[in-house]
Amino acid sequence: MRWEFKNEKTKEVFLLGNDRQMLTQSSAFREDTINSIVFNFCEDQEAIIDEVRYVFPKNTVLPLMANQYFRFKQPSELIAWQFNREFYCIVDHDAEVGCVGFLFYGITNPMFVKLSENDIADVKLIESFCQKDMSVRDRMQSEMLRTLLKRIIISTTRLARKQTAYSALISDDRLDLLRKFNLLVESNFKMEHEVKFYAGQLNKSPKTLSNVFALLRFPPPSTIIQNRIILEAKRLLNYTDKSAKEMAYLLGFVSPAHFSRFFRQHTGVSISSFREDMLISNKK
Repeated sequence: MRWEFKNEKTKEVFLLGNDRQMLTQSSAFREDTINSIVFNFCEDQEAIIDEVRYVFPKNTVLPLMANQYFRFKQPSELIAWQFNREFYCIVDHDAEVGCVGFLFYGITNPMFVKLSENDIADVKLIESFCQKDMSVRDRMQSEMLRTLLKRIIISTTRLARKQTAYSALISDDRLDLLRKFNLLVESNFKMEHEVKFYAGQLNKSPKTLSNVFALLRFPPPSTIIQNRIILEAKRLLNYTDKSAKEMAYLLGFVSPAHFSRFFRQHTGVSISSFREDMLISNKK
């Protein structure tokens, strides 16, 4: 099952469905990859995200960013809403829907958001409207589809926020700070590794930033930056043939030796050992 809207002139892409091609993102470093919101209304199943195995529980929704590699054991039992930047840019709409840094760039990643029976009914109603509008070819089609997608994003964001640990502590101001920090990290982590840079961009002191994160029981800002660098390093090791030297300079390290020490410190293994283990695992 697959419905799609494409505009060759504007390069907009919006998809709704569950065919295997949609639910196998094997090219995380391509420019034309798209964001996904995946619903599981059936039984628990396995999800593999950036080569880590997770249980994708029944009656949950999973947001996935364009730079994530993923595949599912039973894709035909899922429903995915997918869109590219040209169709709906979550960064540009951050102030409008408040999702950047929380739903897609969340500190909890991946984020499996639970759905009640009422939530499921609402999603399926919106889905039916979306399917109907996929067949309407006029100048208003793209705006109608964007409106339906926006409703899905806002609804999922509200549920995710309620289900986050210590959600009562997350005021709008604190949530805004978290979102902006995460967005800055996503945009700058390859070249900026110090909390001082991000604090300055947010007009906060590093201590103030750390205190807010500690109050909300989130990892320290430095840990979030380091984890993002390691995640990108693992993606490069898993999905490219770049050398350790190439990766070191791509990720902003002054030397390959510095990068190698950083990788071992945060993963417990050397770069060569990680790649060897990955090759062995892929052969199984």
